[in-house]
Amino acid sequence: MKKSKKVIITCAVTGAIHTPSMSPYLPITSEEIAAAAIGAAQAGAAIVHLHARKLEDGSPSQDPALFKDFLPQIKAATDVVINITTGGAPTMQVAERLVPVHTYKPEVASLNMGSMNFGLYGMLERFKNFKYDWEIPYLANSDDRVFKNTFKDIAHILESCADNGTRFEIECYDIGHLYTAAHFIERGLIKPPFLIQSVFGLLGGIGPHPEDVAHMKRTADRLFGDDYVWSVLGAGRNQMPIAAQSLAMGGNLRVGLEDSLWDGPGQLAKTNADQVKRAVAMIHALSLEVATPDEAREILNLKGRDNVNF
Repeated sequence: MKKSKKVIITCAVTGAIHTPSMSPYLPITSEEIAAAAIGAAQAGAAIVHLHARKLEDGSPSQDPALFKDFLPQIKAATDVVINITTGGAPTMQVAERLVPVHTYKPEVASLNMGSMNFGLYGMLERFKNFKYDWEIPYLANSDDRVFKNTFKDIAHILESCADNGTRFEIECYDIGHLYTAAHFIERGLIKPPFLIQSVFGLLGGIGPHPEDVAHMKRTADRLFGDDYVWSVLGAGRNQMPIAAQSLAMGGNLRVGLEDSLWDGPGQLAKTNADQVKRAVAMIHALSLEVATPDEAREILNLKGRDNVNF
């Protein structure tokens, strides 16, 4: 991995893991998602990673009409790099998950490097009161749910986006996902520089221990050499400790309410920008610099904010 004093902060503002009853600050409406992304960008995020939710109950949705309500607002207000999910939610099929990326042709899209168990049911022990009928089954039934991204699915996602010039936040939840990425690199479907987003602490993936983080980094270094940019995200209370470890190892980081609802022990984050500000403070404390959106575009060789379909 190439060393850089410029640190790319990604902010994932709402996601599909947490449900609305878990925090009153989780962005749900298009106006809330836009405001959260703009606030994160103003706080120092170079990239915002975006999901959409249904207005009536906050459940995850890949309806492109919902994305249309906030993508232009964010682009008009900031120069932030916009990253649209292809993960959607674990309950969705690949064709549904791909519609927003095919429609809007963003600079970056996320891409999970494999099928996996995605256990969210443990959250039922921490949260007891739910407003919407979908929330409890969504969490409880995750003990028998597989997020599906087969080799065929991944190839389809990469090939169907190739003509749009969209590059990928390559999400690796375990060591085997790094080898899957290497496989698609060998096939010529992923070209450098690669943004490898290592994910720690979600049930079904690699754990959050510092040795897990170091193992992921060592393996990525061996497989990708200087051709990749490394970033991390830690789930829940692991968010900031793992971000700090990444910074100490020369990496980048992702924060946001998709990954953690918290801004310290027992304290809900009121905005995504609060978490970005914490990350900025850590970066400056280590005598590093926060990458601007245009610097992130240069580091990742992105096509530019004017070459999207929104």
